[in-house]
Amino acid sequence: MATATKTPKSAAAAPVTPAASAAALTPSRAYLTATVDEATGEVTETSRFRYLPGHPKQIRADLKAGVFNVGGDKVLGKSISFIPMALRIFSDNILNMGRKVWAELFFVDDTGAVCAVLFHGYSVENLQKLNASLFYDDLKLTDVLLTVTPQKKQTEKDGKPATYFIAEFSYTAADPAQVQALQEFAEDFDLYREETLTGTEERRITQGYRLPARYTEPQPAQLAAAQPVEAA
Repeated sequence: MATATKTPKSAAAAPVTPAASAAALTPSRAYLTATVDEATGEVTETSRFRYLPGHPKQIRADLKAGVFNVGGDKVLGKSISFIPMALRIFSDNILNMGRKVWAELFFVDDTGAVCAVLFHGYSVENLQKLNASLFYDDLKLTDVLLTVTPQKKQTEKDGKPATYFIAEFSYTAADPAQVQALQEFAEDFDLYREETLTGTEERRITQGYRLPARYTEPQPAQLAAAQPVEAA
């Protein structure tokens, strides 16, 4: 999680003037907020976003009911809009659901919390189609304000009609300043969800998604196992 940092004023520095104060309030990264102590000249930078590494706020796409909720409890509504800060599309067996193609997207909600949401099946196909369309417009999913809306579909099961939902995706232009803040945060922090890591994924698309070194670098036991064995 980002922490506040302070920049002290040197002992020989002149008193802080309004102009100097304004300059000092320019943060070093777009996702930071800078404040200055007018008496001491100390500058404090604090992240606008809250994130516990590996444990983003979980937003669930309940495509049986056609709604989004927080952690399976608080219903958010029938659609959500956000600027993706990182994502991966991959094939894996996660959450005891068998091997499927998944899309995992990370974003920041209105409270400043870093969130993650998962999709699979036809919903992922729809997202991949949008990603291809954006590519030819020289854009990425992390450049736009994405709106996700479950659309009702009907099928037949055991001779009876059954209803389910598929996520459809649309987009509009995103605020460039917010895009910059989100992308700089993704550059500075590993964005992932521990519960969805198995070590057996087949990655298809990655934008801004990055794991800590302990998940990507061979461990001592693996390195030892990889050494050639010489005959006695």
